[in-house]
Amino acid sequence: MAAAAAAAVGGDSGGSGTAAGEEARGGRGGRTPRGRGGCRGGGGRGGMKGGSKVVVVPHKHDGVFIAKAKEDALCTKNMVPGESVYGEKRISVQNEDGTKVEYRVWNPFRSKLAAAVLGGVDNIWIAPGTRVLYLGGASGTTVSHVSDIVGPSPWYAILPFANQVILQTGLVYAVEFSHRSGRDLVNMAKKRTNVIPIIEDARHPARYRMLVGMVDVIFSDVAQPDQLVFIKCVTMVLVTFFDYLRAANDELTRIPLQDIKLDDADSSF
Repeated sequence: MAAAAAAAVGGDSGGSGTAAGEEARGGRGGRTPRGRGGCRGGGGRGGMKGGSKVVVVPHKHDGVFIAKAKEDALCTKNMVPGESVYGEKRISVQNEDGTKVEYRVWNPFRSKLAAAVLGGVDNIWIAPGTRVLYLGGASGTTVSHVSDIVGPSPWYAILPFANQVILQTGLVYAVEFSHRSGRDLVNMAKKRTNVIPIIEDARHPARYRMLVGMVDVIFSDVAQPDQLVFIKCVTMVLVTFFDYLRAANDELTRIPLQDIKLDDADSSF
């Protein structure tokens, strides 16, 4: 969807930084009295300058967009217009029909997923209507953009063994162990109805499996050396608990309980 000219309406928490600060820190913005926001909030590099002409075009990944201006920027459609999560830039675009759409600049210096998209990853497996289990949600920086991507867009789940068609919407289950970061995650989720924060240790899925519904994608942002084994165990526990997990072809496939042993998953921790 090609968009008309727009102007940035938001601001980074750390400001755009001074010229000296940009040279000293590679253009990422100088330090300000507000602390870390000056160098990590995308200042000087993460967003559009106020009043600049911007055109927003779709990225190859559904739900992700590119704001084209003097400096291109990755962005997502803001699910909560008028609100920023971590001081990121916001871009208001007026469509040809007169309606306005707001986008949030996605800073790749603060999100591994955004960095992967800019790096040319083939598929992120997260799209509008997707249900995501996000392990290691932290303060909700990347989670908020995933929330924008999956959005409230409805999709229909087919239950072949029950002859039912269920209307579903995008959802993000965000698991975070730190209570300090979890507080920010909960506050962010108060305004985003498609985010369910879970304050628990992601390494022990048996503790939160009763809170998580069927998911399409498990995204792990946990600093663990055995992360692949850890993700496998999480998947086994969830599949065992529900007896079915939606397959990649968007159909619900029955999985016999005897094919998966819960003891194998628990013994890995």
